[in-house]
Amino acid sequence: MKEIDAILTAFAASQDNHEPVFLATVVNVQGSTYRQPGARMLITSTGKMVGTISGGCLENDIFEHTRVSMPDGQPIVVTYDTTAEEDIIWGFGLGCNGVVKILIELLEPEHPLNPLAFINQCFHNQQPGIIATVVAVEGTVNVKVGERLILKSDHSINTNIQEPALKAALLQEAQFALQSQNYSCHQYQLAQGKVDIFIEVIKSPPNLIIFGAGRDSVPVAQFAKALGWRVTIVDCRANEVTKERFIMADEVILTRREILHKHIFIDDYTIAVVITHNYLDDLEILKILIPSTSIYIGCLGSKQRTERLLQDLQTEGVKYNQQQLQKLHAPVGLDIGTDTPESIALSIIAEIQAVLNNRAGGFLKNRLEPIHERNQVKKIPIRD
Repeated sequence: MKEIDAILTAFAASQDNHEPVFLATVVNVQGSTYRQPGARMLITSTGKMVGTISGGCLENDIFEHTRVSMPDGQPIVVTYDTTAEEDIIWGFGLGCNGVVKILIELLEPEHPLNPLAFINQCFHNQQPGIIATVVAVEGTVNVKVGERLILKSDHSINTNIQEPALKAALLQEAQFALQSQNYSCHQYQLAQGKVDIFIEVIKSPPNLIIFGAGRDSVPVAQFAKALGWRVTIVDCRANEVTKERFIMADEVILTRREILHKHIFIDDYTIAVVITHNYLDDLEILKILIPSTSIYIGCLGSKQRTERLLQDLQTEGVKYNQQQLQKLHAPVGLDIGTDTPESIALSIIAEIQAVLNNRAGGFLKNRLEPIHERNQVKKIPIRD
């Protein structure tokens, strides 16, 4: 998330300077590659690059493409095949044993389908969205590379794709992607030819609420901000010093546990970590969190303390089901042998990252499956 934040900031600055900028986006990969579909890099006309689309091997070549391969300013897709021995000869030497396709486009700041403007809007509204982009065309289909359809969280659309049958089929897939929250690559087969589409899910930065304003909460907030997450600190002691201690946070809420429910909002995108070191505060906080729709709850403390908290919640009539209880991680964090505030914070943030990506957080050397899901192109026939 921090990388895309840097790209958005650099894009805004380029507009203030009226400087032409290009956007390179990984739109398809096969085999092992350093970055996955959706990775982006912003390139200015002077050669400044923000973000990465490889391990540093392709960036300069992408810059050269912006200089010599796009005289008319039309989007292009460049393919790098690192599975062949010629990869070493040409000097890339990626060693990834994969194929990566990268869309390069000249950005028009005021264009209604500017992808960075839409991403910025999704982040600002903290709502997901879909960007579906044409990345290849075969035959005589009335579609061009770089054309796209944008679907907002309210299901409103904006598109410059004119082919009626393709637009209808693409909208259906985009709505499914908005629900499933998974990117995909599709090849639509029409009577006039084939069209490859990269369907990308734009997710707003994780919204982390840290309950507790002690010194051990500081590295948790710092690590989260380093990843580009939105961070809110809730201090049930209502100490004014908290605002100075957590200057990196997006929001600091000073309250009391008796009125806590009036000051916080929990939704499907909320991540919560409870580090208050106060049993009664934890009890009131969990009364709100466990029955909520939050996607993750981490609570500092032993298993015995957690069991006692859950028993007291039931005694006080708090109702929750097993599915809601499963999102509670207590003791919080991965088992990495920690005892300092910084290392504990690292284990907490690592566990959250694993949960967000539906991973167990084990050693990669013990993983039997590929690190990333294999990208398979779904072929969809369309009848006009």
